[in-house]
Amino acid sequence: QVQLVESGGGWVQSGGSLRLSCAASGRTRTMGWFRQAPGKEREFLATIIKSGGTAYYAGFVEGRFTISRDNAKNTVYLQMNSLKPEDTAVYYCAAAGNYALGRLVENYDYWGQGTQVTVSS
Repeated sequence: QVQLVESGGGWVQSGGSLRLSCAASGRTRTMGWFRQAPGKEREFLATIIKSGGTAYYAGFVEGRFTISRDNAKNTVYLQMNSLKPEDTAVYYCAAAGNYALGRLVENYDYWGQGTQVTVSS
């Protein structure tokens, strides 16, 4: 069983930056970040393997968002730069039950409660 707690969300002006953290309890493997805006489906942002050596991003965030992890702290991060109003959403951390990179919601077995990110224009 894995429990995930996100933090670091908040309000920021367009062009600003935020760093989200996801503290995990239990054994983690591949980790990912997703987001969900009101009235929209949950969408994939980034995923990172256990070692942290390989990451994969959704095209619309590549170059702006960076996923990383500190296995000693059992924590995953999402650094978000050049934020836009369309990035406004609830951001979720997710943990997979395997070691493969995954970009689908069904690839992940555990989810955090989410943290709200609001970007104003």
